[in-house]
Amino acid sequence: MDNLTPQQRRKNMQHIKSKDTSIEIKFRKALWQKGYRYRKNYKGLPGKPDIVLTKEKIAIFCDSEFFHGKDWEVLKPRLEKTNNGEYWQKKISRNMEHDDEVNKQLLFLGWTVIRFWGEDILKKTDECIHVIEETIFDNKLRVSMDAFSE
Repeated sequence: MDNLTPQQRRKNMQHIKSKDTSIEIKFRKALWQKGYRYRKNYKGLPGKPDIVLTKEKIAIFCDSEFFHGKDWEVLKPRLEKTNNGEYWQKKISRNMEHDDEVNKQLLFLGWTVIRFWGEDILKKTDECIHVIEETIFDNKLRVSMDAFSE
């Protein structure tokens, strides 16, 4: 059951941003402080990743839990009880399908895709940065091993 009037809900929804969200900004600042340089909302790739490390070919998405279906099996039954439950189920399901499609396209193009939940970025920023650093290390190791085996 929604606690807001339709007008209040509409106003709230209109203020949800797709770029430069608080989680993106926090993560970008953390990357910058670690010396990583990146492009943001890179239009040259499928899905316009939130952050792209072009040199390392890493596409990073900062996903909000609700709109991208975190714990979908728990969220879906809760949505069924709301006024617009069917709409939200379709929307979030489509978002999840789109995320999978974008991941596949990027992988096909040779990019590494990393998706972080907003809550993890806000509460475990250092761990998220560590995932990026491990990915860079693993990619470099793979490239050097490929060069060695030739």
